[in-house]
Amino acid sequence: MRRPARPITAQYLQNAAAFYLERYPATAEGLRRVLRRRVRKAEIAEAPVMDGVEAAIEAVVQRFVSAGAIDDKEFAQTKARSLHRRGTSSRMTRHKLKLAGVDAGTLDRALVALDDELDTDPERRERQAAIALARRRRLGPFRPEAERADRRHRDLAAMARAGFALAVARKVIDAADVAALDDD
Repeated sequence: MRRPARPITAQYLQNAAAFYLERYPATAEGLRRVLRRRVRKAEIAEAPVMDGVEAAIEAVVQRFVSAGAIDDKEFAQTKARSLHRRGTSSRMTRHKLKLAGVDAGTLDRALVALDDELDTDPERRERQAAIALARRRRLGPFRPEAERADRRHRDLAAMARAGFALAVARKVIDAADVAALDDD
C-alpha cells in the first residue's frame, strides 16, 4: 500500500532542498527544478499544496544562495574541469552546463577560468580533451594497430558525436602513435 503524499509546505520545501543539496551539487536553477518536480508529484498524488508555492520555492533557493550552499560560478568551474578531464568537448561542456541551469555569462567565465587554470588556449584545451576521450574509449592510437584502419570511420564518428570538430578528431585519430600525441 502506498503512503499518502505529504503536503507541500514551506518547511517541506526547505527540508527537501537541504536533503538534495547534501547529496548533489546544484545550481540555483537546478534546485528550482527539483523543488518544482516535487510539487508536481504532490499535485499528481492529490496532496495539499500551499498557496504561493512558486514564491516559497524562490525564497528557499535564495536562502541557500545567500548561505553559500549554492554557488553557480563554483559549480560551473568544477563541472567544466571535471568534464574536460573526462574528455568532453567544449561544445558538449557548454551544452551540459546549460542543461544544469548555468547562465551564459557564468558559463563563459568558467571556460575562460579553465583555460587560465590549465595555462592553455581553447584550441589546445579542446585537443587535450579529445586525447582524453580517445584514451578512455580506446580510439585511434589507443586501439590495437591491427584494428585501427578498419575502425577509423567509427572512431571519427565517436569523436563527432562527442562534439569535437573534424579537424581535431582527425589529428587525434590519425596520430601515428600515442607518443605523437604528446609531442604537441
